[in-house]
Amino acid sequence: MKVVDHINAANDTLFSFEILPPLKGKSIESIYKGIDPLMEFKPKFVNVTYHREEYIYRERDRGLLEKVAIRKRPGTVGICAAIMNKYHVDAVPHLICGGFSKDETENALIDLQFLGIDNVLALRGDPIKTESTFRRTKNGHKYAVELIEQIAAMNKGHYSLDEIELEPTDFCIGAAGYPEKHFESMNMATDLHYLKKKVDEGADYIVTQLFFDNKKFFHFVEKCRENGIDIPIIPGIKPITKMRHISFLPKFFHIDFPDELSRELLKCKTDEEVKAVGMRWGTEQSKELKAAGVPCIHYYTMSDSTEVKQIAREVF
Repeated sequence: MKVVDHINAANDTLFSFEILPPLKGKSIESIYKGIDPLMEFKPKFVNVTYHREEYIYRERDRGLLEKVAIRKRPGTVGICAAIMNKYHVDAVPHLICGGFSKDETENALIDLQFLGIDNVLALRGDPIKTESTFRRTKNGHKYAVELIEQIAAMNKGHYSLDEIELEPTDFCIGAAGYPEKHFESMNMATDLHYLKKKVDEGADYIVTQLFFDNKKFFHFVEKCRENGIDIPIIPGIKPITKMRHISFLPKFFHIDFPDELSRELLKCKTDEEVKAVGMRWGTEQSKELKAAGVPCIHYYTMSDSTEVKQIAREVF
């Protein structure tokens, strides 16, 4: 079932969450341990991230270096199939531009269709660690809007290498939104301009980058509506649980903490104190979003469901 159909059929705010594939060599049981505690909240869909290949250089004979591709977290497609089979909920795989040619993207979408997966979240993806900026894969997409355009074309029966129309796919397409703008955009107006392009090309719903200031989310939704973006917008939430989150989250995700939250975090000396502040904030943030009637609250669990479960019991 499509994400937008779940939203349209709901009488209240839905609960969903995102997980990471396990590290290479780890069992899928680690995924189940993160999902099992959250099933009591009846999630309608679960997102599964995709991590592209990275490269390392291994020294060979006579000082020669060999470039070797590695995948630290393989298995997104298989995990999606396993989740749907075990829990009977919809899985939403992330599909990214980086590391895929257009033909490889097409083949991945065909595989997902064969598995009965109805939803994808279309993202550009991050640059690999050895590159300062994102680089297009040969014969691939540079921007998420191009990926959305390809998926939407397949939904109409237009495949990349065939002149005749083929059997159409029927994917519900999610896109990313940034309440504090994407860090590469010149300003919020520019960011909204490109988000509108994603919608015009076929995006069916938006899920946001994590944020801690609900005012910024509500303003983002308001500006989206003013710019003709009328599809569902799902807020993304992550509780703060460790001292390192205080510096890591703003740096990595290019977000700000509200003044009230930052003042409380500055008082903390231990992980336990940070977690207590983060859990209170995440709970109140979620309650306010739910009271405002958001279609769904999407939690970034990083495959650890402990804190999200505590918040969900207060909210759902």
